[in-house]
Amino acid sequence: MAVRTHDEALMDFALVAGYLSRSALVRSAAAGAVFLGLMASADAASAAGCGEVMQPGRHPISFNVDGVSRSGVYFIPSAYDGSKKMPVVFDLHGSNSNPDGQLNRSSWDKVAEKNGFVVVALQGSLPGKTSGTFAWNVPFVPVSQTIIPTGAQGGMDEMAFIQQAVKTVKQEFCIDPARVYASGYSGGGRMLSAYICSGHDDFSAAGFVHSLRAGRPVEVEGKWLPDPVNCTPGRPVSIMAFAGVKDGQNPYSGGGNAYWQYGFKTAIQRWTQLDGCKGNGDTKTVNGVTFSLYGTCQNGARIATYVFDNGTHDWPKPVPSTQAVLAAAKDGETGMAKVVSVSASKPAFDANVDPASRMWDFFGKTDSSDVVATAAPAKVNAAAKPGTSVASDCATEAENQGTSCISSQPINMRRSGQGVQGAL
Repeated sequence: MAVRTHDEALMDFALVAGYLSRSALVRSAAAGAVFLGLMASADAASAAGCGEVMQPGRHPISFNVDGVSRSGVYFIPSAYDGSKKMPVVFDLHGSNSNPDGQLNRSSWDKVAEKNGFVVVALQGSLPGKTSGTFAWNVPFVPVSQTIIPTGAQGGMDEMAFIQQAVKTVKQEFCIDPARVYASGYSGGGRMLSAYICSGHDDFSAAGFVHSLRAGRPVEVEGKWLPDPVNCTPGRPVSIMAFAGVKDGQNPYSGGGNAYWQYGFKTAIQRWTQLDGCKGNGDTKTVNGVTFSLYGTCQNGARIATYVFDNGTHDWPKPVPSTQAVLAAAKDGETGMAKVVSVSASKPAFDANVDPASRMWDFFGKTDSSDVVATAAPAKVNAAAKPGTSVASDCATEAENQGTSCISSQPINMRRSGQGVQGAL
């Protein structure tokens, strides 16, 4: 197979519109880079996605959407051998971020390596505040209301991009079409909300971190509500959503930017109506984290939520097991006895939440009742506090110092956080 330059590969986009060919995969072992190019033959472009081993790890990918090249990053787990169809999760970054940064934040690639599935992180079309960062051109949200540089122009058709990306991935990878999922953070979750609301039914389930919407906000008799005309899903969809009560960017109770306005509870209430859910949700609270589950919705759909009393807009980061202990542990042997005593009783659920892992469990169990992770007794660390911390190290530096914090770290680094606080 002849190796072509990137520019030559892009020229092929004009030959076969809409998708990429597996036979045009070009790999560079030295650089670890893989991109997809098009073949001139429509027959080659329609070849099956299975049958070829692919290099594990992260790789750049390009998509042809109506003659325009769009970008992303995909992750292949070590277990991928091209013979067994795998699930896939699409990961959408927040504003002022990028696909690599989002994977660093969400750790979807680490979850994929452990559980054996493909991840595809897509890139928005609007420019971000710092070099190498981007945002989503969310429908019905004017660019002037988007958290990007003042004076930024345009933005592409993100709906067409996501739809084409899903189609391409199904064709070019060994994917189980019944197990296609999506996750979005902040602006990426608002984009994902709009995509599902528009009637696209590509995803069997979806997860949202500080971002769930149920249509654009409209004011009715002095109260902000989701526009019912603006959200008409193609079918009931299972949803897991995370929210922080102290989120200052997308406020839990509503308000904030013009694109937000109605709160998290209102969004959930609307989705329970859209999914035809019964009951008021089975709610449990442990260590300031409240879990709710609407387990009986139409067509087997479910809606699950995690609300953090002290949660901000940052992506929740689980505390290591050695730190997830009661503050009483600092009292020495007496405190140790207290911890052992409390840990002996099984809590309602594990409040030490890793969103990607929890979403993955939910995606795989949307047709069963077991969607709540149980807790294991934690080891003692006297300096630790219970609950969930946040991933904000690289993000805080990027926001405060104006640096881009672009990711070049290996995939085993845990959430360096490309613009976590700045990714909206």
